[in-house]
Amino acid sequence: MRVVFLGTPEFAVPSLEAIVNSGHEVALVVTQPDKPAGRGLKLTPPPVKIASQNLGLTVFQPERLNEPESLKVIAEAKPEVLVVVAYGRILKEQCLAIPPKGCINVHPSLLPKYRGPAPIQHAILNGDEVTGVTTMFMDVGLDTGDIILQREVRIEPDDTAGTLSKKLSMVAADLLVETLRLLEQGDVPRFPQDHSQATYAPMLPPEIAHLDFSQPAKRLRNIIRALNPEPGAYSFFRGKRVKFWMAQVSDEQATLPPGTIVSVEKKSLGIATGNGLLLPTEIQTEGKKVLHVDEWLKGMKPLVGERFS
Repeated sequence: MRVVFLGTPEFAVPSLEAIVNSGHEVALVVTQPDKPAGRGLKLTPPPVKIASQNLGLTVFQPERLNEPESLKVIAEAKPEVLVVVAYGRILKEQCLAIPPKGCINVHPSLLPKYRGPAPIQHAILNGDEVTGVTTMFMDVGLDTGDIILQREVRIEPDDTAGTLSKKLSMVAADLLVETLRLLEQGDVPRFPQDHSQATYAPMLPPEIAHLDFSQPAKRLRNIIRALNPEPGAYSFFRGKRVKFWMAQVSDEQATLPPGTIVSVEKKSLGIATGNGLLLPTEIQTEGKKVLHVDEWLKGMKPLVGERFS
Protein backbone atom coordinates (compact mmCIF):
# COMPACT_ATOMS: atom_id res chain seq x y z
CA MET A 1 0.00 0.00 0.00
CA ARG A 2 0.99 3.60 -0.50
CA VAL A 3 1.55 5.16 2.93
CA VAL A 4 2.16 8.61 4.37
CA PHE A 5 3.88 8.17 7.74
CA LEU A 6 3.64 10.75 10.54
CA GLY A 7 5.98 10.40 13.53
CA THR A 8 8.69 12.23 15.42
CA PRO A 9 10.57 10.57 18.34
CA GLU A 10 12.71 7.45 18.61
CA PHE A 11 9.61 5.44 19.55
CA ALA A 12 8.30 5.83 15.98
CA VAL A 13 11.47 4.71 14.17
CA PRO A 14 10.95 0.91 14.41
CA SER A 15 7.43 1.32 12.99
CA LEU A 16 8.70 3.33 10.04
CA GLU A 17 11.45 0.80 9.33
CA ALA A 18 8.99 -2.09 9.63
CA ILE A 19 6.63 -0.53 7.07
CA VAL A 20 9.48 -0.14 4.59
CA ASN A 21 10.83 -3.65 5.23
CA SER A 22 7.37 -5.18 4.77
CA GLY A 23 7.17 -3.86 1.22
CA HIS A 24 4.78 -0.94 1.57
CA GLU A 25 5.55 2.24 -0.34
CA VAL A 26 6.20 5.17 1.98
CA ALA A 27 5.39 8.10 -0.28
CA LEU A 28 6.10 10.76 2.34
CA VAL A 29 7.29 11.07 5.95
CA VAL A 30 5.85 13.95 7.97
CA THR A 31 7.73 14.88 11.13
CA GLN A 32 8.18 17.85 13.44
CA PRO A 33 10.60 20.66 12.55
CA ASP A 34 14.20 20.53 13.76
CA LYS A 35 14.52 21.98 17.26
CA PRO A 36 17.36 23.45 19.36
CA ALA A 37 18.88 20.89 21.72
CA GLY A 38 21.84 20.50 24.05
CA ARG A 39 23.87 23.13 25.82
CA GLY A 40 24.70 24.88 22.58
CA LEU A 41 21.06 24.82 21.46
CA LYS A 42 22.16 23.40 18.12
CA LEU A 43 19.32 22.83 15.67
CA THR A 44 18.74 19.07 15.85
CA PRO A 45 16.60 16.88 13.57
CA PRO A 46 14.07 14.51 15.17
CA PRO A 47 14.92 10.79 15.11
CA VAL A 48 12.29 10.03 12.46
CA LYS A 49 13.89 12.52 10.08
CA ILE A 50 17.30 10.91 10.51
CA ALA A 51 15.85 7.44 9.97
CA SER A 52 13.93 8.64 6.90
CA GLN A 53 17.02 10.11 5.32
CA ASN A 54 18.91 6.87 5.93
CA LEU A 55 16.08 5.03 4.18
CA GLY A 56 16.05 7.47 1.26
CA LEU A 57 12.53 8.71 1.99
CA THR A 58 11.06 12.14 1.29
CA VAL A 59 10.63 14.21 4.48
CA PHE A 60 8.16 17.03 5.11
CA GLN A 61 8.42 19.17 8.28
CA PRO A 62 5.51 21.61 8.45
CA GLU A 63 5.23 24.14 11.25
CA ARG A 64 1.45 23.70 11.12
CA LEU A 65 0.12 20.40 9.88
CA ASN A 66 -3.53 21.37 9.44
CA GLU A 67 -2.92 24.45 7.28
CA PRO A 68 -4.12 24.21 3.64
CA GLU A 69 -0.55 24.30 2.29
CA SER A 70 0.50 21.34 4.44
CA LEU A 71 -2.63 19.34 3.65
CA LYS A 72 -1.98 19.93 -0.04
CA VAL A 73 1.49 18.37 0.23
CA ILE A 74 0.05 15.30 1.97
CA ALA A 75 -2.79 14.96 -0.53
CA GLU A 76 -0.38 15.22 -3.47
CA ALA A 77 1.48 12.19 -2.09
CA LYS A 78 -1.73 10.22 -2.87
CA PRO A 79 -1.66 7.98 0.23
CA GLU A 80 -4.02 5.03 0.54
CA VAL A 81 -3.54 5.22 4.29
CA LEU A 82 -2.03 7.61 6.83
CA VAL A 83 -0.05 6.01 9.66
CA VAL A 84 0.54 8.04 12.81
CA VAL A 85 3.05 6.96 15.47
CA ALA A 86 3.82 9.57 18.15
CA TYR A 87 3.71 12.50 15.74
CA GLY A 88 2.92 14.99 18.49
CA ARG A 89 0.13 16.99 16.87
CA ILE A 90 -3.64 16.44 16.54
CA LEU A 91 -4.92 15.74 13.03
CA LYS A 92 -8.07 17.63 12.13
CA GLU A 93 -10.95 16.32 10.05
CA GLN A 94 -9.60 17.72 6.76
CA CYS A 95 -6.39 15.71 7.21
CA LEU A 96 -8.18 12.55 8.33
CA ALA A 97 -10.31 12.67 5.19
CA ILE A 98 -7.38 12.49 2.75
CA PRO A 99 -6.61 8.73 2.55
CA PRO A 100 -9.36 6.45 1.18
CA LYS A 101 -8.49 3.58 3.55
CA GLY A 102 -8.40 5.84 6.62
CA CYS A 103 -5.84 6.88 9.21
CA ILE A 104 -4.20 4.36 11.54
CA ASN A 105 -2.75 5.38 14.90
CA VAL A 106 -0.37 3.31 17.03
CA HIS A 107 -0.76 4.06 20.75
CA PRO A 108 1.39 2.61 23.58
CA SER A 109 -1.39 1.55 25.96
CA LEU A 110 -4.33 -0.82 26.06
CA LEU A 111 -7.01 1.66 25.09
CA PRO A 112 -9.30 3.03 26.38
CA LYS A 113 -6.85 3.12 29.31
CA TYR A 114 -4.29 5.93 29.23
CA ARG A 115 -5.43 8.08 26.36
CA GLY A 116 -3.21 11.09 25.83
CA PRO A 117 0.48 11.98 25.48
CA ALA A 118 2.15 10.13 28.39
CA PRO A 119 0.72 6.60 28.69
CA ILE A 120 4.08 4.92 29.33
CA GLN A 121 4.97 7.21 32.22
CA HIS A 122 1.56 6.84 33.84
CA ALA A 123 1.61 3.05 33.60
CA ILE A 124 4.89 3.00 35.55
CA LEU A 125 3.82 5.76 37.92
CA ASN A 126 0.70 3.81 38.86
CA GLY A 127 2.64 0.60 39.45
CA ASP A 128 0.92 -1.32 36.64
CA GLU A 129 2.24 -4.78 35.86
CA VAL A 130 0.85 -4.93 32.32
CA THR A 131 0.47 -2.42 29.52
CA GLY A 132 0.47 -2.83 25.75
CA VAL A 133 0.01 -1.41 22.28
CA THR A 134 -3.17 -0.56 20.38
CA THR A 135 -3.69 0.12 16.70
CA MET A 136 -6.87 2.01 15.89
CA PHE A 137 -8.72 3.98 13.26
CA MET A 138 -8.35 7.68 14.00
CA ASP A 139 -11.26 10.06 14.46
CA VAL A 140 -11.41 13.70 15.55
CA GLY A 141 -11.19 12.79 19.25
CA LEU A 142 -8.03 12.18 21.28
CA ASP A 143 -7.31 8.43 21.06
CA THR A 144 -11.04 7.70 20.85
CA GLY A 145 -11.18 5.81 17.54
CA ASP A 146 -12.21 2.20 16.93
CA ILE A 147 -9.67 -0.41 18.03
CA ILE A 148 -8.14 -2.71 15.41
CA LEU A 149 -5.56 -4.84 17.26
CA GLN A 150 -4.05 -4.91 20.76
CA ARG A 151 -1.11 -6.72 22.29
CA GLU A 152 -0.16 -6.90 25.96
CA VAL A 153 3.36 -6.23 27.27
CA ARG A 154 4.53 -7.05 30.79
CA ILE A 155 6.08 -4.23 32.83
CA GLU A 156 9.09 -5.67 34.64
CA PRO A 157 9.84 -4.42 38.20
CA ASP A 158 12.95 -2.54 37.05
CA ASP A 159 11.51 -1.14 33.83
CA THR A 160 11.87 2.61 33.39
CA ALA A 161 10.04 4.84 30.95
CA GLY A 162 13.05 4.42 28.67
CA THR A 163 13.29 0.63 28.73
CA LEU A 164 9.53 0.15 28.51
CA SER A 165 9.27 2.60 25.61
CA LYS A 166 11.89 0.61 23.70
CA LYS A 167 10.03 -2.68 24.27
CA LEU A 168 6.70 -1.14 23.28
CA SER A 169 8.19 0.41 20.14
CA MET A 170 9.23 -3.02 18.86
CA VAL A 171 5.81 -4.51 19.63
CA ALA A 172 4.21 -1.49 17.96
CA ALA A 173 6.18 -2.11 14.77
CA ASP A 174 5.04 -5.74 14.56
CA LEU A 175 1.43 -4.86 15.35
CA LEU A 176 1.39 -2.09 12.75
CA VAL A 177 2.64 -4.40 9.99
CA GLU A 178 -0.08 -6.91 10.89
CA THR A 179 -2.67 -4.12 10.90
CA LEU A 180 -1.63 -2.93 7.44
CA ARG A 181 -1.74 -6.50 6.14
CA LEU A 182 -5.32 -6.88 7.33
CA LEU A 183 -6.26 -3.48 5.95
CA GLU A 184 -4.80 -4.35 2.55
CA GLN A 185 -6.76 -7.61 2.51
CA GLY A 186 -9.97 -5.80 3.43
CA ASP A 187 -10.33 -7.99 6.51
CA VAL A 188 -9.49 -5.53 9.26
CA PRO A 189 -11.37 -5.86 12.60
CA ARG A 190 -13.01 -2.82 14.17
CA PHE A 191 -14.15 -2.55 17.79
CA PRO A 192 -15.62 0.65 19.30
CA GLN A 193 -13.98 1.72 22.56
CA ASP A 194 -15.90 1.62 25.81
CA HIS A 195 -15.63 5.32 26.61
CA SER A 196 -16.94 4.76 30.15
CA GLN A 197 -13.67 2.94 30.91
CA ALA A 198 -11.40 5.64 29.50
CA THR A 199 -8.60 7.21 31.52
CA TYR A 200 -6.36 10.11 30.51
CA ALA A 201 -2.56 10.27 30.74
CA PRO A 202 -1.44 13.92 30.53
CA MET A 203 2.18 15.02 30.51
CA LEU A 204 3.60 14.74 34.02
CA PRO A 205 3.81 18.11 35.82
CA PRO A 206 7.37 19.42 36.33
CA GLU A 207 6.96 19.59 40.11
CA ILE A 208 6.61 15.81 40.38
CA ALA A 209 10.33 15.50 39.62
CA HIS A 210 11.25 17.14 42.96
CA LEU A 211 10.85 14.17 45.29
CA ASP A 212 8.58 14.61 48.30
CA PHE A 213 9.92 12.11 50.82
CA SER A 214 6.72 12.26 52.86
CA GLN A 215 5.23 10.00 50.16
CA PRO A 216 5.58 6.21 50.44
CA ALA A 217 8.84 4.66 49.24
CA LYS A 218 7.05 2.59 46.59
CA ARG A 219 5.46 5.72 45.13
CA LEU A 220 8.85 7.49 45.06
CA ARG A 221 10.43 4.52 43.30
CA ASN A 222 7.71 4.61 40.65
CA ILE A 223 8.28 8.34 40.13
CA ILE A 224 12.01 7.71 39.68
CA ARG A 225 11.31 4.99 37.09
CA ALA A 226 8.71 7.09 35.27
CA LEU A 227 11.11 10.04 34.94
CA ASN A 228 14.05 7.96 33.68
CA PRO A 229 15.58 8.94 31.26
CA GLU A 230 13.88 12.36 31.08
CA PRO A 231 13.85 14.63 33.03
CA GLY A 232 15.02 12.66 36.08
CA ALA A 233 13.73 12.76 39.66
CA TYR A 234 15.79 14.84 42.07
CA SER A 235 16.33 16.20 45.55
CA PHE A 236 19.01 18.37 47.17
CA PHE A 237 21.88 17.20 49.35
CA ARG A 238 24.44 19.56 50.89
CA GLY A 239 23.13 22.33 48.66
CA LYS A 240 23.54 20.44 45.39
CA ARG A 241 20.91 18.86 43.19
CA VAL A 242 21.05 15.09 43.22
CA LYS A 243 19.21 12.99 40.64
CA PHE A 244 17.94 9.51 41.41
CA TRP A 245 17.94 7.21 38.38
CA MET A 246 17.15 3.87 39.97
CA ALA A 247 16.10 2.77 43.47
CA GLN A 248 14.77 -0.13 45.49
CA VAL A 249 12.53 -0.02 48.55
CA SER A 250 12.40 -1.59 51.99
CA ASP A 251 9.34 -2.07 54.21
CA GLU A 252 11.45 -1.13 57.23
CA GLN A 253 9.93 1.84 59.04
CA ALA A 254 12.02 4.82 60.15
CA THR A 255 11.56 6.96 63.24
CA LEU A 256 13.45 9.90 61.70
CA PRO A 257 11.69 12.55 59.53
CA PRO A 258 11.15 11.84 55.81
CA GLY A 259 14.21 12.61 53.70
CA THR A 260 16.61 11.73 56.52
CA ILE A 261 19.41 9.25 55.95
CA VAL A 262 18.78 6.40 58.38
CA SER A 263 21.42 3.90 57.25
CA VAL A 264 24.76 4.05 55.45
CA GLU A 265 26.48 0.79 54.56
CA LYS A 266 29.25 -0.12 52.15
CA LYS A 267 26.89 -0.62 49.21
CA SER A 268 23.56 0.84 50.32
CA LEU A 269 21.90 4.01 51.49
CA GLY A 270 18.56 4.12 53.29
CA ILE A 271 16.37 7.25 53.22
CA ALA A 272 13.28 7.67 55.39
CA THR A 273 9.98 8.21 53.59
CA GLY A 274 6.32 8.44 54.54
CA ASN A 275 6.18 4.65 54.49
CA GLY A 276 9.28 2.45 54.23
CA LEU A 277 12.81 3.26 53.12
CA LEU A 278 14.01 4.40 49.69
CA LEU A 279 17.26 2.67 48.70
CA PRO A 280 18.83 4.52 45.75
CA THR A 281 21.01 2.39 43.48
CA GLU A 282 22.00 4.91 40.77
CA ILE A 283 22.66 8.53 41.78
CA GLN A 284 24.02 11.62 40.03
CA THR A 285 25.23 14.70 41.85
CA GLU A 286 24.89 17.96 39.95
CA GLY A 287 27.74 18.36 37.44
CA LYS A 288 28.91 14.75 37.88
CA LYS A 289 28.30 11.47 36.06
CA VAL A 290 25.78 8.83 37.10
CA LEU A 291 27.25 6.54 39.77
CA HIS A 292 26.24 3.29 41.37
CA VAL A 293 25.39 3.95 45.00
CA ASP A 294 28.61 2.36 46.35
CA GLU A 295 30.74 4.77 44.26
CA TRP A 296 28.58 7.72 45.30
CA LEU A 297 28.98 6.77 48.97
CA LYS A 298 32.78 6.66 48.63
CA GLY A 299 32.85 10.17 47.23
CA MET A 300 30.18 11.89 49.33
CA LYS A 301 30.59 10.02 52.64
CA PRO A 302 27.06 10.86 53.83
CA LEU A 303 26.20 10.54 57.52
CA VAL A 304 23.19 9.12 59.28
CA GLY A 305 20.96 12.05 60.25
CA GLU A 306 21.77 14.18 57.18
CA ARG A 307 18.77 15.03 55.03
CA PHE A 308 17.72 15.25 51.40
CA SER A 309 15.55 18.33 50.99
